[in-house]
Amino acid sequence: MNVCWTALLAVMLIGGASDAMLIGPPPAHAQAPTAEVSPAAPPPAPAPHEITRNPYGLESLWKQGDLVTHGTLIILLIMSMGSWYVAITKTVDQYRVMREARAANATFWTAGSIREGVEGLEARSPFRFIADNAMQATETHERVLDRIDLHTWVTMSIQQAVDTVQTRLQGGLTFLATVGSTAPFIGLFGTVWGIYHALTEIGIAGQASIDKVAGPVGEALIMTAFGLAVAVPAVLAYNFLVRRNKLVMEKVRTFSAKLHSVLMSGAQSTDTVR
Repeated sequence: MNVCWTALLAVMLIGGASDAMLIGPPPAHAQAPTAEVSPAAPPPAPAPHEITRNPYGLESLWKQGDLVTHGTLIILLIMSMGSWYVAITKTVDQYRVMREARAANATFWTAGSIREGVEGLEARSPFRFIADNAMQATETHERVLDRIDLHTWVTMSIQQAVDTVQTRLQGGLTFLATVGSTAPFIGLFGTVWGIYHALTEIGIAGQASIDKVAGPVGEALIMTAFGLAVAVPAVLAYNFLVRRNKLVMEKVRTFSAKLHSVLMSGAQSTDTVR
């Protein structure tokens, strides 16, 4: 009986081992389930650049300013616009006169007569203006003024014409000189007025913190900068135009002297001065 149970147990163990060999180990992909890989999250978008507005700029100066501040700014603006207008227009006039001087030297002294030379000049030229006055003085003296000698009368007429041309060329220079000398003080007045408001705000607040002082003092300094920005170009333009006027007037006086010599010689041709 024991031998039978032992044999039966051996057969069952051998059968179980053979079944395990037939089944084999489970496949690798079945041993552990693979986790699903989620796509990488996109990087966070950069925060938009925040534009900070200057609370102490020009806009704040105009909005928070009173009648005195507005009036000061308007005066400086008018002075600046006037200075640039005078500087540009007078520079153009000077270049035009220099061009007309070259044209007069090229055509007037090669004409057959003084009358032909005068007619060959441009109508708005200062040289045409001087020549017309000289010719008119000569004709007037021959008809009317017998008691005044021809030399004195023609000299006086030409000199008056030259003075008129010089006055026209100097027009606007007084404005530039005025702006250059007064604009800094007008800006300084605005600065003093701004500091006064700063002190008033400090007194009302009862403390001299930087946020209470920065705005009014910064606005006051802007007024000083405006005054200098108006004055410096005006001074530079004034010095430039004065120097150019001297060169232009040299051309005008040279032409007048030659014309006077021709008229005093009594010649109708310009050959004597070529």
